[in-house]
Amino acid sequence: GGDDAGHYRAGQSGVGLAEPLWSHVATRAIADRRAKLVAMELLPRTTKAQSMDVLSSQANLAGYQAVMQAADLLPRAFPMMMTAAGTVQPAKVLVIGAGVAGLQAIATAKRLGAVTSGYDVRAATKEQVQSLGAKFVELEGVSAEGTGGYAAEQSDEQKAKQAELLAKVVAESDVVITTAAIPGRTSPILVTTAMVGQMRPGSVVVDLAAERGGNCEATVADDTTDIGGVTIVGDTHLVSRVAFHASQLYANNLVNLLKHLTKDDAVTFDPEDEIAAGVLVTSDGEVVHEQVKQAMEGAA
Repeated sequence: GGDDAGHYRAGQSGVGLAEPLWSHVATRAIADRRAKLVAMELLPRTTKAQSMDVLSSQANLAGYQAVMQAADLLPRAFPMMMTAAGTVQPAKVLVIGAGVAGLQAIATAKRLGAVTSGYDVRAATKEQVQSLGAKFVELEGVSAEGTGGYAAEQSDEQKAKQAELLAKVVAESDVVITTAAIPGRTSPILVTTAMVGQMRPGSVVVDLAAERGGNCEATVADDTTDIGGVTIVGDTHLVSRVAFHASQLYANNLVNLLKHLTKDDAVTFDPEDEIAAGVLVTSDGEVVHEQVKQAMEGAA
């Protein structure tokens, strides 16, 4: 944050999840202190950078934990059970967003025996969703293929069409897990309060995009709310519930990045190296990352 930035000194390097696309004041302050800021979330989404990708390692755990939280809150069992007292029907789980977190949520829900569906505006994710044994929800005329593994921002017309078609699927679901995020932007609203109102009482929504406003219109960050008997989870620290593995994976990501950057026993930022150039935000008193510079200029 801005308070921490004042403690940096010239020549020092800060490495971590720095949110430079949002935290403009802190980023500028670190640059003014002539320190280097290395932002892990700006790593290029390439095969070479996978072992350093903090966003992916933490998203995997978030997707898993979202399902565990939903299963704990849902007053129904996830799997089908054939018992002498009668048949227990399986829960219906809808995962919106088939990125790293979404795919892990789908895989976890399937392991627990739920009837699982996945939806994403990127049609290219259909095969990945189906490979996990889930149904891919196809909404005719809705698509927003982006770059770098992310979805592009949709037009108002596309958003309206998507909401209309998605409402029926949401209403039939016992659990909805939302994971859609666009770097540097507010999370897109995909599940309106009206949609939540059509869900059965006892249903659960877990919003993994809560930190940036949420994919569910009724989400309150860092709180759990009730809308007509539907529980909406806006916990922005779900990964901390599996702190052992969150820390282990994060540490491995950091070590792999530092190994990559180390040349002749010194951390070196080669401007020709895609990874080094991708993570370096400030250097020699300047903001040197083009995407961050554009975000700061746009917010000014």
